[in-house]
Amino acid sequence: MKKFIILLILFPILCSAQSYKDYLRKGNKLYEQKKYSDAEINYLKSLDKKKNSEKSVFNIGDALYKQEKFDKAAEKFNDLTNSKIDKETRSMAYHNLGNSLLKDKKYAESIEAYKNSLRNEPEDLDTKYNLEYARRMLIQQQQQQQQQKQNQQNQNQQQQNQQQKQNQDKKDDKDKNKQNQQQQQQQNQNDKDKQKQQQPKISKQDAQRMLQALANEEKNLQKKLNKQVGTGRVKTTKPW
Repeated sequence: MKKFIILLILFPILCSAQSYKDYLRKGNKLYEQKKYSDAEINYLKSLDKKKNSEKSVFNIGDALYKQEKFDKAAEKFNDLTNSKIDKETRSMAYHNLGNSLLKDKKYAESIEAYKNSLRNEPEDLDTKYNLEYARRMLIQQQQQQQQQKQNQQNQNQQQQNQQQKQNQDKKDDKDKNKQNQQQQQQQNQNDKDKQKQQQPKISKQDAQRMLQALANEEKNLQKKLNKQVGTGRVKTTKPW
């Protein structure tokens, strides 16, 4: 696969005003020296000298792109596409807009920019290649997003399953503790019932006989006491 073409189209110096021309020339020279920030400053000065200059705006966009300020570069190129310019310049503006959006990983938007570029220059091979590259990157991005979504869903499901298991374990422990408590209570009740069962039961007849025996014994004792009271004498003791 061919390497992605990032070559930007730089406007040549075709101007009349001397100061405007000087700033553009100096900006282009700094651009060639890869001093893109300084080049941007001079392009801005040239724009200040000649308002609405598509050449200055175009080259400002290029300088921003080289500084990896892709969103700001895209703004400049997009501004150019909405201005009154010829088809060739419009095609170049859309081409560079596509490059800026591509670098910002806005593949769907870059595809539209390249399509618009080709509508103005249908035979531009670099734009055709970049369009195909952007399409492939969009497919790859969508696949990655789908995979990330699937991974997130799997992770969420795993966490949900784990939470459900923890909740079930807690419920099982609670149920087990309750069951043990009920079993203990039942055991205590069984022990009480067993103790009651082990206590001897007295029939009604046995109870009557026991009461009669006690009554008889008390009666005999009373007779003995009465007899002793009638015949006994009180003993006296002398002092020493």
